[in-house]
Amino acid sequence: MNTEQLLEFAKISATTYDNPKDSKSKFKALGYTIVQFFDVDGAQGYLLKGADSHVLSFRGTQVTEKSDVLADLKAGKNLEASGGKVHVGFKDELNKLWPAITVSLANIDTLYVTGHSLGAAMATIAASRIQTKVIALVTFGSPRAGNREFVNSLSVTHYRVQNNCDDVTKVPFLLMGFAHHGTHKYMNFDGEFRDLTAWQQIKDMVRSRLKARSKGQKFIGVFDHMMENYIAKLAKLGSN
Repeated sequence: MNTEQLLEFAKISATTYDNPKDSKSKFKALGYTIVQFFDVDGAQGYLLKGADSHVLSFRGTQVTEKSDVLADLKAGKNLEASGGKVHVGFKDELNKLWPAITVSLANIDTLYVTGHSLGAAMATIAASRIQTKVIALVTFGSPRAGNREFVNSLSVTHYRVQNNCDDVTKVPFLLMGFAHHGTHKYMNFDGEFRDLTAWQQIKDMVRSRLKARSKGQKFIGVFDHMMENYIAKLAKLGSN
C-alpha cells in the first residue's frame, strides 16, 4: 500500500471522529458516501461506500466520552472467536456495534477496515471476525489489541502505521501478555518510513524525544498520537 493510499485512510480515520452532519461533506470530498453511521452508548463507526470499495471505520478515544476512557482502562483479556484473547475494553466497545455491523455487511463481499487509537484496536478485532471479507486492515496509532495467540489467528493484510513516539502504540504492555499484529509502518521524527529493528526504534525514539525537547515541544508521545500529525507527515511524504 503506497503513501497516497495510507493518507486516504488516515483522512477517513480522522473524519470518523466527526458527527454525521459534519462528516458527510468531508467523506464526499474523499470520494465516499455514508452507508451507515453506527452509534451505540459512546461507541461509533461508519460504513462507507467508495467508487470501487466499502470501508468500515471506527472512531477512536474521545476523552469527553466516559465509555471510551473506561474501555481503555479495562486491560483484562477475554476469549475471541477467531482465536486467542483480546483486550476486554476494546472488545466491549466493538460488541456494542457488532449486531448492526453484521446486518450492514450481510450483502458486502469485500471491504477495507480502518481506525485510529481505540478505533484501531476495534478495527483489528472486527477484521478478525470477517477475515474472508477484508481486503486490508489499515490502522493508525494502534494499541496492542490481543495476545500472541490472537495475533497468530489473523490472516488479514494489516498495515499498522506508527508515528514515531506515539505512546498509545506501547500499551497494553508486552509484559501483560499483549502483542501487535501487522506490517509495521514506522515513521521517524522527520516523517520518513524506516524499517528498523526493535532496538533501532528505541534509539530513534530517544533521539526524537531529545530533538523535540530542544525545539520546546513537550509531550511528544501525545503529540505524535494526534491524527492530524499522522496526516501531516503522510501528506509531506506524498508531496516529495
